[in-house]
Amino acid sequence: MVKIEAIIKPFKLEEVKDGLNEIGVQGMTITEIKGFGRQKGHKEIYRGAEYVVDFLPKIKIEIAAEADKAETIVQAIQDSARTGKIGDGKIFVLPLSECIRIRTGERGRDAL
Repeated sequence: MVKIEAIIKPFKLEEVKDGLNEIGVQGMTITEIKGFGRQKGHKEIYRGAEYVVDFLPKIKIEIAAEADKAETIVQAIQDSARTGKIGDGKIFVLPLSECIRIRTGERGRDAL
């Protein structure tokens, strides 16, 4: 099993969700976050004063999946989240040692 974490631009969430639904992903967790990567934020002018916005709004998607489906999920996220511009985000694939469904006590793949 793996845990896939994707950091994407907020306006791409619906496209990514639709792309994941098309390949049969049934569950995901979405979190609104702030952060920056290589783009290191940007400057804005508000009422004549210049402000540096260090942390940009992003969306974090978390998906637990079977390892053999990871590449398909990663490709779906990549295809639907890409704009071709800096700040498109990152995808992390992490090993998941255990998954437990609280309601039934099921473990491993059965709990996914």
